[in-house]
Amino acid sequence: MRPAAPELISPRSQRVLAARRLAKRNFRGKERLFLAEGPQAVREAAAYGETLVELFATVEAAERYADIIGEARTAGARVHLADEQVIADISTTVTPQGLVGVCRFVDTPFEDILAARPKLVAVLAHVRDPGNAGTVLRCADAAGAEAVVLTDASVDLYNPKAVRASVGSLFHLPVAVGVPVERAVAGLKDAGVRVLAADGAGDHDLDAELDGDTMGGPTAWVFGNEAWGLPEETRALADAVVRVPIHGKAESLNLATAAAVCLYASARAQRASGGCRSVTDS
Repeated sequence: MRPAAPELISPRSQRVLAARRLAKRNFRGKERLFLAEGPQAVREAAAYGETLVELFATVEAAERYADIIGEARTAGARVHLADEQVIADISTTVTPQGLVGVCRFVDTPFEDILAARPKLVAVLAHVRDPGNAGTVLRCADAAGAEAVVLTDASVDLYNPKAVRASVGSLFHLPVAVGVPVERAVAGLKDAGVRVLAADGAGDHDLDAELDGDTMGGPTAWVFGNEAWGLPEETRALADAVVRVPIHGKAESLNLATAAAVCLYASARAQRASGGCRSVTDS
C-alpha cells in the first residue's frame, strides 16, 4: 500500500496570504513580523527564543532539513508543508531554498544596549542598501561586536535582502533601529564609548590610530551612505574621523569592506590591550 501523500497548505490559505504581505514594509511594521528564508536563517531563528512563529517548507526541504523542522516545532512554530509554487510566491528570492520562516521582530531598545556597556558597536547612519546593511551586521557579528545601531535614516532592518545578507547574524547580537544619529552618538559617549566616524577623507589614519594605542577602549564606528559617505554634521559629532589607508591603487573600499577592516582593527586592539579598557584609563 502506497503511503498517503502529505497534506499541503492551500495557496489560498490566509496563512499563505499573510506571509506574502510581509514582503512589504508597511505590513511588516503593522504585524511586527518578517520573513527569514533558507536553512541557515531559519535554523538561527528557531534557536532564538520564541522568534520563529511559522515555517513553510516544501516536502523535499522538510526531508532534507528534518533537523531544522524538528527544531522549529520544538521552538513552538507552526510548520506548513507547501508546494514549490507556494514557497515561490512567499519567497523574495529568485531561487528559493524551500524554507521560509515567519519571525517576530528581534530589535532591542537602544537604552538596553547602552545599559549593557558595550565595548564594540557598529552604527549605520544613512545606509540605504539592504544588502550592505545586512553584510555590515554580519561583519559586526564576526568581529565580536556587541551591538549594531541603525539610525532612523537607514534602511529597514527587516528588508528581506538585509535579512538574507546577515546570514543569521541578525539573531546573534542586539540591534537597535530608528535611532536618530545625534541620539545614538550622544548616548554612546555618555556610556563611555569613543565614537569614530569612518570616512575616506578622515583626518585620522587607521594605521596611525592603531600604532598610537588609542583603540583599546570601548569604541563605536559610524558608517555612512554607500555613495556619499557621512554628512559634515554627522562627522562633527564623532570624537575622530578616521580613514582606512589605501596602500595600493584602488580608488576606495566599499562600505562593507571598510566596515570589516575598521571593526576587526578595533577588536584586535581591544584584545591586544589585555581586555577592553576605558579610554580614560592610563
